[in-house]
Amino acid sequence: MQYTNYTKPTEFIFIGFTDYQPLRLMLFLVFFIVYTLTLVGNIGLIILVNIDLSLQTPMYHFLSNLSFLDISYSTAIAPKMLVDFLASKKSISFCGCAIQMFFFACFADAECLILAAMAYDRYAAICNPLLYSTLVSRRVCFSFVVLAYFSGSVTSLVHVSLAFMLPYCRSNIVNHFFCDIPPLLALSCADTHINELLLFALCGTIQTSTFMVILISYSCILITVLSIKSTGGRSKTFSTCASHLIAVTLFYGTLLFMYLRPTTSYSPDTDKVVALFYTVVFPMLNPIIYSFRNKDVKNALKKLFDRLGIFR
Repeated sequence: MQYTNYTKPTEFIFIGFTDYQPLRLMLFLVFFIVYTLTLVGNIGLIILVNIDLSLQTPMYHFLSNLSFLDISYSTAIAPKMLVDFLASKKSISFCGCAIQMFFFACFADAECLILAAMAYDRYAAICNPLLYSTLVSRRVCFSFVVLAYFSGSVTSLVHVSLAFMLPYCRSNIVNHFFCDIPPLLALSCADTHINELLLFALCGTIQTSTFMVILISYSCILITVLSIKSTGGRSKTFSTCASHLIAVTLFYGTLLFMYLRPTTSYSPDTDKVVALFYTVVFPMLNPIIYSFRNKDVKNALKKLFDRLGIFR
């Protein structure tokens, strides 16, 4: 079907969360603090990993990349969202929408692969400690990171290219607070089955394959931990995985809920709240999770504070 009278929109307008001004001001303050903590926490963790020699290991190299990704995909969403809380018109240009969608999808997909790499690292360290330096060598770490960013870029480019080739002749009002794929596809007057199929296939491939890597890795870890006779030894060994397990549960739980469902089950209000958590709130939580539940990071922080004379 050809859309001969179709006029390409120059901008999209977000519905956002509410039009009630006092509530918008309160949300602005809350999420300004959240975004600031996200930047401070993740940048601090990146700096700490790179200056402390005890953290110069593959696990913390992956953690440093995880913090960079948290900053990146949160920054693709949060600044625009904060501006819209104060703006009378919550709009974004057609090109700006494509750019926002690309960077968010790219970094979110890359984070899945980095989380899987971290699970593999824990598997190698706990289940094959004698082969650890070979299984997780510098070259292997570099390959994992490159694969994460490359895969994220390719899948994101596919989604964005196909989404912005569609005619948007129904409306330019997006029932969301950023340019996410499902609410944008709902505005097209063309058949979006191919887009939906690719969204399900590509997101499904990345999310389910990385989730399986994590599941298999932790199954092997659990078997190894249970074979340790000492209760203290079991607790100490498994505690090294606790932070990663919490981060994985939070991240994958929301992503699987958002993108591996039929479009008929989408609920705009529910989806906006869930999306708010994984785009803005969870990136703030990761450095907190890894700082307070990880002895290596806590010791590195203590040494840094002692060196700087803080809390003396």
